[in-house]
Amino acid sequence: MLFKQQAWLRQKLLVLGSLAVGSLLYLVARVGSLDRLQPICPIEGRLGGGRSQAEFPLRALQFKRGLLHEFRKGNASKEQVRLHDLVQQLPKAIIIGVRKGGTRALLEMLNLHPAVVKASQEIHFFDNDENYGKGIEWYRKKMPFSYPQQITIEKSPAYFITEEVPERIYKMNSSIKLLIIVREPTTRAISDYTQVLEGKERKNKTYYKFEKLAIDPNTCEVNTKYKAVRTSIYTKHLERWLKYFPIEQFHVVDGDRLITEPLPELQLVEKFLNLPPRISQYNLYFNATRGFYCLRFNIIFNKCLAGSKGRIHPEVDPSVITKLRKFFHPFNQKFYQITGRTLNWP
Repeated sequence: MLFKQQAWLRQKLLVLGSLAVGSLLYLVARVGSLDRLQPICPIEGRLGGGRSQAEFPLRALQFKRGLLHEFRKGNASKEQVRLHDLVQQLPKAIIIGVRKGGTRALLEMLNLHPAVVKASQEIHFFDNDENYGKGIEWYRKKMPFSYPQQITIEKSPAYFITEEVPERIYKMNSSIKLLIIVREPTTRAISDYTQVLEGKERKNKTYYKFEKLAIDPNTCEVNTKYKAVRTSIYTKHLERWLKYFPIEQFHVVDGDRLITEPLPELQLVEKFLNLPPRISQYNLYFNATRGFYCLRFNIIFNKCLAGSKGRIHPEVDPSVITKLRKFFHPFNQKFYQITGRTLNWP
């Protein structure tokens, strides 16, 4: 009997010992996990004063790409959100345009920075009366989860050309940072046309040639009623924004250079947003098959933009291109003067 009791006692001790060891290992793993979940950047040096030198280690970036992605998909409980101190915050910067200027590429490239969290979809809050009528809390709930120390950025290219938008954004945040990415106006107009043309062809519909839309057949002058042309008159739209925001709150991104030489443009944006410099050449690699740069987040995760980016433009009559460039020239000169940035446009 005594022998059986001793054997039973030894068995119990072994079980308890195993449980203790397992609990200890769990705690060690948990502490390591919590260490990775701590906010990395201090608030100082964000959109306020000087540039923070705090490190954003790769493990924090990897965590951000994983857990926050699950939260965006709606796979997080309220307890998990509370545990990790995550919030849905209003954007501190908005890419307001320009359509076919490279807004998607800019947003995806900025998302390489560990301090940036992007709103994946165009929300169209400020340019859509129905959405705007739902209120600012509806807008905030459309934002991704983030740490309070991170900044959220959204992009909706229609904002730039919609009359009501500047005042609406001003009422939300009068000190918000505004990003405008532009391309050579004639190239942008043709790209705009190409996207619409592709949509028509997909539905087996016919569409006018670009030349017929861009040039008024009655006057043989540039047709300013054509939306693709109007959108490319950047200074006209910018002047409306300047009624609400000082020029210091805008940063112009060269969309043509972002295609061929993205890193210098991204470094200028980091500086404008008061972000510590984190995006490097390592994060950008040229894909010869696609013909433009793709993104490298880490040694495991790479990403290229959608196949719809970089469409081949139709051939356009050279005389029409010349006429359009001559038309846009004075507007371009004024745009350079207002923004303080001269671009290499013909």
